[in-house]
Amino acid sequence: MRARRSDSGEEVDNVMRRSPYREARRVFWILDNGSAHRGKPCVKRLITKYPHLVPVHGPIHASWLNQIEIYFSILQRKVLTPNDFHSLSQLAERLADFAKHYARIAQPFQWTFTRNDLKTMLRNLTAAMIHVPPLNAE
Repeated sequence: MRARRSDSGEEVDNVMRRSPYREARRVFWILDNGSAHRGKPCVKRLITKYPHLVPVHGPIHASWLNQIEIYFSILQRKVLTPNDFHSLSQLAERLADFAKHYARIAQPFQWTFTRNDLKTMLRNLTAAMIHVPPLNAE
């Protein structure tokens, strides 16, 4: 299921209304690059509503940060497409067979996100932090 802008907006609202986030000087919100929350419109929408929120987008195609997303992506391509199952028991059997097969053949992934990519991302994050206004002290 893909997140819709309203879903992710509701999630942000639910968190930012609560303590300690409501009172925090800064809240870093880690985002992937899904269509519901990528790019400058997302950043503007979030910081307009929550000036102390700092959106941090992970690298493009960063599903590698979540190992289960990698497995489900492979499962989708290798097992579930096309969706031609005649019964739930056939689907369950194919999933179980794939799990056994994958456990035998799985190899480490070759990462392409480099140290320089990380430095660039951290530099951009630092630049974004400079533009966060301080919380009004009362």
